[in-house]
Amino acid sequence: MTKRHVSLPADAKDVRRAFVSGVDERLSAAETPDELATAVTETLADLRGERDAYEAWRDGDDTRPAAAARLATLDPRNASLESEYYAEKDEAAFARSKPLQWLWRQFDTTPLADNVDVALPFRRMLAGHLFAGVGEDVRLFKGITMTYGHNIELGDNVVVHDGVHLDDRGELVVGARASVSDGAHLYTHDHDVVDQTDVTNYRTEIGADARVTQGALVRAGVRVGENALVGSRSVVQGDVPAHHIAVGSPAESVRVKPGWEPVAAPLDAGGERRQTERRLGDAVPADAAVYDEFQRDRSPPGER
Repeated sequence: MTKRHVSLPADAKDVRRAFVSGVDERLSAAETPDELATAVTETLADLRGERDAYEAWRDGDDTRPAAAARLATLDPRNASLESEYYAEKDEAAFARSKPLQWLWRQFDTTPLADNVDVALPFRRMLAGHLFAGVGEDVRLFKGITMTYGHNIELGDNVVVHDGVHLDDRGELVVGARASVSDGAHLYTHDHDVVDQTDVTNYRTEIGADARVTQGALVRAGVRVGENALVGSRSVVQGDVPAHHIAVGSPAESVRVKPGWEPVAAPLDAGGERRQTERRLGDAVPADAAVYDEFQRDRSPPGER
């Protein structure tokens, strides 16, 4: 289905360009994580119309506790993310990606996030600062969440729709022109079935021109091949070969896209589990101060 062109008034476009380019310049000028956090803080204060109130609180003016808590968390240094607690995270990379991810999340809570003509260019600009790689004309819609952001690579013309989770605890690569529909989850890490604190990270790949449709889940270390399609609500446990259509839980190849039969692998080639080939090395620093949040005895009953 083609789309029609929509034109906003010229002055609205000028305002949008000035806003996006201004934030881009502000982020680009930040040479250290602290400078980046300051740039993010000022951007959020401006977006929420609270610059004067924030600066007054920062300078020690008397502020009610609830207002102070709200103003403090404009600064990403005063906020925490779930991924901040992961033992294997790259501390240097996270120091830079955390402020950018905070800006991403907080932008999506503002009215501007629903203005597609503003929000798509803004997220595309922000992805250029946050992701490991991002192609041209990428379209990123509202409510996308991620683990870090700095382990995500998107090719040209990729579309990621509303409410998608891009887990990049490992590495996530999405090829050119691929589409990820609303509510889909793409994972790059998995937990041991006995010890859930034992996490293994993988490289997960979505091939060029592939489609992962509404509400589907792609497990860590899976490859969805070029021009393949994953059906709605499917759970992909093994690889989906190029040009295959896979549906179900666990997903199985049920047909080849019409016209692609001469170059596609046979249907019984679908579902092969090759996660071990895409396993990433364990990277928890030897000196990391780790803890078990569950404090469970995981030994079998006979060994206790």
